[in-house]
Amino acid sequence: MKIKPRKQYTTEFKERAVRRVKDGQSITTVRKELGLGDQTLRNWIVAADEGRLVGAGSKVVTPEMMELSHLRAENARLKRENEIIKKAAAYFAKDVL
Repeated sequence: MKIKPRKQYTTEFKERAVRRVKDGQSITTVRKELGLGDQTLRNWIVAADEGRLVGAGSKVVTPEMMELSHLRAENARLKRENEIIKKAAAYFAKDVL
């Protein structure tokens, strides 16, 4: 079993994600676009409300990194949708034959 290295996010990145939720976007939408786990974003929101939201600090999140995160999340979503379409096509093809 391969262990994934733990991702580290800057305080700025976390604050932007929390701000998007507080501005009205759903937690699900924000976490999927940023490629985050559901509980991770919820923890950041609670930490921000309590004034203890901190980040790695050593890693600057560039606009390119943000875009890459968005594109990875979108790619994963499209792969899931493609699998659903393939399964549906196979299911309906069985009924025709």
